[in-house]
Amino acid sequence: MAIAPAGKKIVEGALVALASAVIALLLWTSGALDRWEYRTWDWRASVMARPAPSTGKVRLVLLDQNSLDWGQRENGLSWPWPREVYGAIIEYLKRAGAKSVAFDVLFTEPSKYGVGDDRALGSAAGRYKGFVGALFLADRAGSATVWPPDLPSFPLAIDGFDPSGPRSPDGDRVTAHRASFPVPEIASQAAILADVQHDPDPDGVYRRVRLFRIFHGRAVPSLALASLLAASPGAGVAMRTGGMTIAGKAVPLDGKGYAVLRFRGPSGTYRAYSAASVIQSELRLQAGEEPVIRDPEAFRDCHVIFGFSAPGLFDLRPAPVGGLFSGPEIQATALDNLLGGDFLAEATAPVTVALTFLLALVGAIPMIFSRSAGRSVLFFALFPPLPAALSLAAYAGGYGIPLVVLEAAVFLSLLGALIVNYATEGRQKRFIKNAFRQYLSPKVIEQLIAHPERLKLGGERRTLSIFFSDLQGFTSIAEGLDPEELTSLLNEYLSAMTEIIQDEGGTLDKYVGDAIIAFWNAPLEQPDHAERCARAALRCQAKLSELRPVFRGRIGRDLAMRIGLNTGTAIVGNMGSHSRFDYTVLGDAVNLASRLEGINKQFGTWVLASEALRNTVGDAFAAREISRVAVVGRREAVRVFELFPREDSAARADAHRAFAAGLEAFYAGRFGEAVERFLPMADVDPPCAAYARRCREWSDHPPEAWEGVWTATGK
Repeated sequence: MAIAPAGKKIVEGALVALASAVIALLLWTSGALDRWEYRTWDWRASVMARPAPSTGKVRLVLLDQNSLDWGQRENGLSWPWPREVYGAIIEYLKRAGAKSVAFDVLFTEPSKYGVGDDRALGSAAGRYKGFVGALFLADRAGSATVWPPDLPSFPLAIDGFDPSGPRSPDGDRVTAHRASFPVPEIASQAAILADVQHDPDPDGVYRRVRLFRIFHGRAVPSLALASLLAASPGAGVAMRTGGMTIAGKAVPLDGKGYAVLRFRGPSGTYRAYSAASVIQSELRLQAGEEPVIRDPEAFRDCHVIFGFSAPGLFDLRPAPVGGLFSGPEIQATALDNLLGGDFLAEATAPVTVALTFLLALVGAIPMIFSRSAGRSVLFFALFPPLPAALSLAAYAGGYGIPLVVLEAAVFLSLLGALIVNYATEGRQKRFIKNAFRQYLSPKVIEQLIAHPERLKLGGERRTLSIFFSDLQGFTSIAEGLDPEELTSLLNEYLSAMTEIIQDEGGTLDKYVGDAIIAFWNAPLEQPDHAERCARAALRCQAKLSELRPVFRGRIGRDLAMRIGLNTGTAIVGNMGSHSRFDYTVLGDAVNLASRLEGINKQFGTWVLASEALRNTVGDAFAAREISRVAVVGRREAVRVFELFPREDSAARADAHRAFAAGLEAFYAGRFGEAVERFLPMADVDPPCAAYARRCREWSDHPPEAWEGVWTATGK
């Protein structure tokens, strides 16, 4: 019996769906989709992040940059602080009625202020029954291999789980072989010692936590779980199928025994107080004065986590919501989920497989019956959002399902059905061209034909040369022009500069007003990318010199452009969402190029390059060292060079010699001599003038601990 045409189409669609689902599942099981899955998970976490009633029961006390500044300014406290200072935090929180106080801080080394300092903190901890101390469990890091005999065992009883027996699940990760303990003066006074180790996902982002680990035959709770148990010692903890129960609430665990965090919002979601305000409040109360924190209910019946958030204390971690979280915020999120009983459950493999086949069918069957390009395009627009909508609905219900494998199955089924349909009817090639022409520009289509793997969301680490430019005083210029004049001026300027950048093989990242951001060595490799970047900068300056008389006649003043150049490692690729993305560049190397553009203003220069770019181009361009600059956002000073046309070298030789001699004296801290060197050329060489002003200020009152570094006054 012959199969009817409609039946044949259904069979073809089912076969396409089966093949698409199998391919998608193979990619999923191989780990090829993990990178994208993490990104989509973070998107869901951001979209669905909402505070819960339990969120209001968690407080943070953070040693932030303001606290460090206060300690230095008001009390002359250098880092690290005396530990007795932290005792004031415990005393205040006890006074304020906090249920528990957990310190996300390791005190593994004796205080540099002596054992009395450790005892002072330990005494404060011992007077508060809800104090949770921190230890660090790991497989290789840590000096201890057994539980110290002089410390209490702090037993965590888990019904249905034998710490000395077989490990389940993921026993290798559950068991820690080494530990770092606090000093005995502090550890012995804690109500509970808790593990503060965080395990990131393979991409380095923290999305899940382990609620306990096994060390030396003991179950050691995480800081979040210990905070809960310190306030509720009788709370039951038990293993169950698929997870745990804690204080009567179900806690699902993934296949490796981790609890998947439900984030409530970006960094700053939890009500936080600076350590300085808490310490000051306690000291004032002891003196009978009004505290800094005026709300008497600020900490009452709340769980409090203390830790570091100052950037220089290195406890900032990538999180799926809003970028970086401090370590205490990760712990607070886990504690919040414990209090709310709403950790996320991940879909099992059978559920994922079933959904993958189902959605592949949803994509393939309608597409196999499509007889027009318009309808096919409509299907491509309508069906791919279905997995995203399903994943959001599941997330809202506390269930995490893999999204990328479902999207892959839908997309592959749509594409496979499209190819089968039009191939059998002899219209495949024409349809594909027409369909993709509606979505992509000719340039993008050419790149896709040559490198189809590049049309995807994500980036790669590459060594790039980066170009930042900005017009001097353009804001005031814009204020004096009507919109039409401003648009015409910008278009003409940007067109001229962009033509040079593209002629040198650069990739235009974006325009930001009058600013231009471009880079070299991506998407195509360019061995001479630094030379191209430097040459483009000098050509742009030369072109602006040509155009300057024309612009002066139109706006009544000269246009001047500052440029910053850097060579370094950055992330480059398609960034954005799955529906809209841009080919752009991110990273510290990009930030430095931006900073160098702004620093031109301080020296009166027009093109500044980093040492990395200067070393890469060698002697291909005329340059002179301008300074060692401490820029915002970097811990170490950067050597900065001015680039200029080689034909200008002879005319500027005297000024450059005077500047080099002055710079040598400046580096050595001989500011009076530096002034004498710089001043004769200050009228013709702006960097000489800038240094002469600063050295004149310092000649009578030199800075302390001089290291020869020019501190930038802005970005």
